[in-house]
Amino acid sequence: MAMGTKRKTPPGILLLRRIRGRNWSPKTFRYAILLITFIAYACYHASRKPSSIVKSVLHPEPSTNPPPPQEHVNTHPWPLGNVFVKEEETDALLRKSAKGWEPFNGKGGTSRLGEIDVAFLACYSLGMYVAGHLGDSLDLRLFLTWGMIGSGFFVGLFGMGYFWNIHAFWFFLLMQMAAGLFQATGWPSVVAVVGNWFGKRKRGLIMGIWNAHTSVGNICGSLIAAGVLQYGWGWSFIAPGFVMSLGGVLVYLFLAAYPEDVGFPDINSNSGKFIKRRRDIEEEEEVEEEADVEEEGESSGSGSGQGYENKRSVGLLQACMIPGVIPFAMCLFFSKLVAYTFLYWLPFYLSQTTIGGEYMSVKTAGNLSTLFDVGGIVGGILAGYISDKFKARATTAATFMYAAIPAMLVYHSYGGVSQTVNVVLMMVAGLFVNGPYALITTAVSADLGTHKSLQGDSRALATVTAIIDGTGSAGAALGPLLTGFLSTLGWEAVFYMLVVGALCAGLLLTRLVIAEIREKLGYVDEVHASEPLLNDRR
Repeated sequence: MAMGTKRKTPPGILLLRRIRGRNWSPKTFRYAILLITFIAYACYHASRKPSSIVKSVLHPEPSTNPPPPQEHVNTHPWPLGNVFVKEEETDALLRKSAKGWEPFNGKGGTSRLGEIDVAFLACYSLGMYVAGHLGDSLDLRLFLTWGMIGSGFFVGLFGMGYFWNIHAFWFFLLMQMAAGLFQATGWPSVVAVVGNWFGKRKRGLIMGIWNAHTSVGNICGSLIAAGVLQYGWGWSFIAPGFVMSLGGVLVYLFLAAYPEDVGFPDINSNSGKFIKRRRDIEEEEEVEEEADVEEEGESSGSGSGQGYENKRSVGLLQACMIPGVIPFAMCLFFSKLVAYTFLYWLPFYLSQTTIGGEYMSVKTAGNLSTLFDVGGIVGGILAGYISDKFKARATTAATFMYAAIPAMLVYHSYGGVSQTVNVVLMMVAGLFVNGPYALITTAVSADLGTHKSLQGDSRALATVTAIIDGTGSAGAALGPLLTGFLSTLGWEAVFYMLVVGALCAGLLLTRLVIAEIREKLGYVDEVHASEPLLNDRR
């Protein structure tokens, strides 16, 4: 517990404070928190994309008929030029030489690729429950820093298997498992940090925009991994791993995980607002500022030193009893099953199917798959805005999941008609698939983590987030694993699995949806209407 009770102001902020001669305002800190956590989690997702990009290099044999031989076309891949490139230097070298990478290039190659995906996600899911509890007990800044550096290290080691000429399956399996454990530190930590700085007002919209880091990270990871693929698939892991470690350094230097660490009281103990000081904090001298913080800490129990020490972290069982946690956790299980199947297999799917009568190169398939995440950015923002406007988190999430069913079926059926049709349908599918996933893992988790039943004396943001996202990550592990087997039967079977997953996700929220509709139709006072998901239902 020492790391949690003896927190210090980040060194980068101390340096900036000395240079400016005064502290930042709460508004400026909030912008800084959003930016740093955005960059941090974008790095997490960027480091997850390489495995999806190199699947077609490790296992080049298509699951269907092989693409017809085509002449090399000297053009640039999207977004620098034509979206669809018939063949690139990387693909030509691949066909002429090694025919993949042992042990993934054999008959059961797709199954082994699915197994390393599930190994990563299973460890990620299990580690999430532990990481969430630790995140509420330890210093989130240091916890997140070491998580990012450790994750970047093991992602890079996976890529070193190329340069060390390693062909043992257990090596790649262990690297993915270790990376999954370290990746579990990310999501509970960043959601807890944002929840520490923002109240419930417009939380859905703010976190919907902020949650674009998931899609931005996927896009950047795809572009980085595809961009260095021609130098050897190992670089597709090393480059994102290095960026991940740099992100950890940024977090260590500048992330103020708690308002108390930089001279402000706990926002969640003051109805979402910062207490006004006798004088504006920017005009106070450092000694007076520390005196004010200490005084407030004694009166509200929210100070950065002893006040925090009096707070207790919430156990997993107690967090599970918060109304809404279990239904949303189970919904996210199926929602992430769908989302992560696209995350890990979409580039491979694009390279193995004809679009407009042509096959794409491996690099172009990776680049093109980023358009799914572009749609996901819009979906996350839209879901957050709608849930804020109508104060109906469950109804919004369920509606998006039901709409994802026809969107995915139409994409599978008509995505091969032409280039333009594929791009449009892919973005629409991304919008409906990632919208509820983004809403549940951000605004809903933050709402439930500051539930009124906690009575303001507990820290449950990271724990609740870990329960919800940890359960969701179990589904995220199952989806890619099943895809590895089902893809051998044909991609139609994979899309049927995705449809069933989306349907289950929507149905699991039925009880909460009915409760929200009843509240809208009835006469509910303004206070309770503002938090329909968080009321204690008897």
